[in-house]
Amino acid sequence: MTLKIITDSACDLPQEIIDQYDIDVLPFLVYIDNQEYRDGINITTRQVYDAIHAGKIPTTGQVPMDAIVSTFKKYAELGQECLYLSFSSKLSGTCNTVRLVATEIKKTFKDFKVTIVDTLSGSLGQGLIVLEAAQMAKAKFDPTQIIARAQKRSSNNVEHLFSVDDLDYLYRGGRVNRASAFLGGLLKVKPILHVQEGLMIPFQKVRGKKIAVKRIVELVKERSFGDSEQMIGITHADDPTVAEQLRSMLQDTLGYRHFIVNLIGSVLACHIGIGGVAAFVVNTKADAANLAIPGETI
Repeated sequence: MTLKIITDSACDLPQEIIDQYDIDVLPFLVYIDNQEYRDGINITTRQVYDAIHAGKIPTTGQVPMDAIVSTFKKYAELGQECLYLSFSSKLSGTCNTVRLVATEIKKTFKDFKVTIVDTLSGSLGQGLIVLEAAQMAKAKFDPTQIIARAQKRSSNNVEHLFSVDDLDYLYRGGRVNRASAFLGGLLKVKPILHVQEGLMIPFQKVRGKKIAVKRIVELVKERSFGDSEQMIGITHADDPTVAEQLRSMLQDTLGYRHFIVNLIGSVLACHIGIGGVAAFVVNTKADAANLAIPGETI
């Protein structure tokens, strides 16, 4: 029996990949106008962006306890070994909740094997880690090898390089401090952020979106492992044009051939707003024996 890969809806993987690799995705909660929704179940990412465009301010909540319990209990009853790859614990309490649930489930199902890895990542940074684990599981790698690779990837091994149009969304969601949000509010300034130890950190300001995209490409060149076969993740906050510009520049200037391009999902869309773009790539901390398994552009 192969290792079952479970994650949450912050991973931003396209549905076709989730289906192809039979990944179990637990839903974060989304709140709009005091109405509760389950991400990907009774609300779509498109509907979340439509709400933002309409001037609403959606918020999010942890993956609900009942969803975690029912999923883990199902696999415990089947005797299925599981690997849960979570959204960064520095940005959500879900990882800790999952650990608590797993402990309780194991009291009843003492032989249940489940490993929980805090990816310290989000969006397609988390998604790339999930995808590689799922590819390895489908290829019938030993579970210990899959878990070890996921743990390595989760040790600051995946770069998150992104720009947002307005840091006020991140400030309201508690993702950046007031000073950082103020700096991002200056005329035509586009902050560049990355993720360190699971936290989103603004580290540079540039003027204009075109320069922001160019700077992201430069950072990918500086920080990525540099193999043209490695998978590159690109997400955007309802701006497919800028996502295509970024993909084209990465392909034309750096020679990358494999991409996943997707909307930034509901979880982070609620905190980023409209207009952001991001690139995700395995970085120079990787080694030749641990390159991501390449795949086709999605």
